[in-house]
Amino acid sequence: MIDWPRVTELREEVGAEDFEEVVEIFLEEVEEVIGKLQDGDRTRLEQDLHFLKGSALNLGFADFSALCLDGERKSAQGAADGVDIPAIITKFQDSKSAFLTGMSEKF
Repeated sequence: MIDWPRVTELREEVGAEDFEEVVEIFLEEVEEVIGKLQDGDRTRLEQDLHFLKGSALNLGFADFSALCLDGERKSAQGAADGVDIPAIITKFQDSKSAFLTGMSEKF
């Protein structure tokens, strides 16, 4: 679910102090877009999923990123109605929980 080697790599790249800020910003920005999805706003679904995919991949949320990629592709092909938004939201929540738990154990 979480690509821990990627998380460790990013933490080493930016330093421990700045890493905490990176995580905070990531969570804030992703939760804002997740909120749009929860509200049923699909006006920019392809772009929103592209943003979520890239952000998630950078911070090691591998499974969440993969679901966003799938949704992005469907949206690009005109099948936005077939994107399973609840599954994406659930995967984010599960990934966030696993990430925060793992962070407290690893760092």
